[in-house]
Amino acid sequence: MFDLVIRDAEIFDGSGTKPVHGDVGVTNGRIAAIGPKLGAEKETVKASGLALAPGIIDGHTHYDAQITWDPFVDPSPALGVTTTVLGNCGFTIAPCKPQDRDLTMRHLTHVEGMSLDALRAGIRWEFESFPQYLDMLEKNGVGPNVACFAGHSAIRTFVMGADATERAATETEVAQMADLVRDAMKAGAVGFASSTAEAHNGEGGTPMPSRLADDRELRTLVRAMSESGKGVYMLTKGSKTSIPYLEEIAAEAKRPVVIAALFHSNTNPAASFDWLRQVNEARARGHQLVAQTSCCPLSMDFTFKSPYLFESMQAWKPAMAAHDPAELEKIYRDPAWRASVRAELEAKRGRLLFNSEWNKLFVVETAKAENRALEGATLDVLAKQAGKEPLDFILDFALSEKLDTMFVAQLLHNDDAAVGKILADPNTHISLSDAGAHLTFFCDAGFGLHLMGHWSRDLGVLDLAQAVHRLTGQPAKLFGIEGRGLLREGYAADLMLFDPATVARGPKRRAHDLPAGAARLTASAVGLHGVWINGTRAADEKGFCADPKARPGEVLRRFAA
Repeated sequence: MFDLVIRDAEIFDGSGTKPVHGDVGVTNGRIAAIGPKLGAEKETVKASGLALAPGIIDGHTHYDAQITWDPFVDPSPALGVTTTVLGNCGFTIAPCKPQDRDLTMRHLTHVEGMSLDALRAGIRWEFESFPQYLDMLEKNGVGPNVACFAGHSAIRTFVMGADATERAATETEVAQMADLVRDAMKAGAVGFASSTAEAHNGEGGTPMPSRLADDRELRTLVRAMSESGKGVYMLTKGSKTSIPYLEEIAAEAKRPVVIAALFHSNTNPAASFDWLRQVNEARARGHQLVAQTSCCPLSMDFTFKSPYLFESMQAWKPAMAAHDPAELEKIYRDPAWRASVRAELEAKRGRLLFNSEWNKLFVVETAKAENRALEGATLDVLAKQAGKEPLDFILDFALSEKLDTMFVAQLLHNDDAAVGKILADPNTHISLSDAGAHLTFFCDAGFGLHLMGHWSRDLGVLDLAQAVHRLTGQPAKLFGIEGRGLLREGYAADLMLFDPATVARGPKRRAHDLPAGAARLTASAVGLHGVWINGTRAADEKGFCADPKARPGEVLRRFAA
């Protein structure tokens, strides 16, 4: 007798092939049978023709901190995600010495838009090493399945302390880092993650530690990861790590190199396609480069207390280093500082996160009631009406509201025709939810539902079978996650039941439910009728429904070569 049978479903098995109609039987958390009219069961779910697919594998999350206080990493399971990959960009919280904990949290506050109060109140520091971190997750239990990268910035800080953001490492320090990478791989890391991206700054605008690594350090650590013949090297690239350079790394390590973040920019429209062409040419030469892209427009809510979209700019450094609101307001009023920002925006147009597209920057919420009529207006229109240059207008307006005005910027990846071409490339890895990070800026945890709804059903860029494959079977193969990502007998019963006619991500909303009452953006699913993790139901048509104490997920520690 089966524990569960989902009857009368259109079964998309995750391989990209056409669906078949039938039943799926589950026993002891695994798929026991697939076929027509299966036998007796303890529990029945009538799909009535809904689509049944493997659960989504989210390959780019930042739940490393949140999972210590929220094992179900809300909202991902209620958005179809059954497996999450943590530690992307190398921004992990393990390894971490006790004396470096506050520094690590302060860096995360800046680079990943996390609330410092929430981190200080929420993180359970029941570990020091990376293996101890995995052991802690196993002991406490996890909601979805979890795979973890060994993180470069954390490893660098563990070895070098505060010097990690100041200088190159010595040979002895590099050797110590390499040993930590080896230890992490032996303990069950999915690979090694790093960042050289200029936008990745920690406290006070200092570069995140991995950005200080030289070529010798980077190659040594990737080699240390690859010695076991397993592992994925994940990098958020900057200007100094070109695709040809990363091809050399891939050839040397003989391991996949996942490169983030492939976004299309309207101000530099050829750049993303040049990048994708170089990646595909490297693949044709037998080197495993994978471009990681998103199926969601990159938009951010922000205030000028923490305007992440400007913080990759060199001219913005003085503002990032400000110690109190009064000092920050003084900098924002300084005409010379404003002139330096304008000059950099002009000189680097097309190469920044924000590229002076003031028509794609909106007022979301004003702090003063008398300004409510401006909500929803674009900055180019408002600046023109005021007879001001846009940068001057937005700073003056924000200052007039004590920097509490909420804005939203539609930054990248908002041209459907161009983005569709990127998503249609069968080798791109569609991910980049950043779930767990930038919680006050955006919530893309429902990216998979958006792919199946907007891009597959509405625009026809991918058929539904291919969209499911790109969310399930493809990332399982990329990360070496065995026994998941496909609906096959003997595979884990990670399942998602949905209505193809309505599936979508719902509107974002603001919640104040993080530790210390900190705020975040979250969203609900549309057209999702069920999510099962290892056979245990985590969500139904109303949303999350799991027993918080059940924690059916597994900490994944064994990966295919």
